[in-house]
Amino acid sequence: MDPKFARLTDRLHPAFERLRDGPVFQGGKLPKQGVYLFSENGKPLYVGRTNNIPNRYRAHRNPSSGENQAAFAFILACEAFGRAKASYKKDGGRKALIIDPAFLAHFGAAKDRIRAMDFRAVEETDQTRQTLLEVYCAVVLETPYNDFGTH
Repeated sequence: MDPKFARLTDRLHPAFERLRDGPVFQGGKLPKQGVYLFSENGKPLYVGRTNNIPNRYRAHRNPSSGENQAAFAFILACEAFGRAKASYKKDGGRKALIIDPAFLAHFGAAKDRIRAMDFRAVEETDQTRQTLLEVYCAVVLETPYNDFGTH
């Protein structure tokens, strides 16, 4: 492995362990930026990264957040609505789903579900290590709702 890349990856596993084994957020202060994890009944479900963890945490859970701010809820709602993936096409795409009352009911229920989940976060300020840590955690934890595909 190239030494430059190795320097970026040498801290991934210790940061992963801090995220996986860290305390569940119960209110108070969160790290400013880094990687976060939503779990339910002890099962890791979704890993994300952001430069503003407190705002991102609120956006995932906020009843008024749209599909772009509450991406995890949108994924859960698509699953409950019978859509394996959200389409970006005009017919049946995100814009059509977000105005469908039946889908909106699933979207609201998904946000309720997320509000009941455990949330953990670990600080990582370096953008490259933050990206690598998100992928590392998602792969090792086998989070079912992370998808690194492009569209």
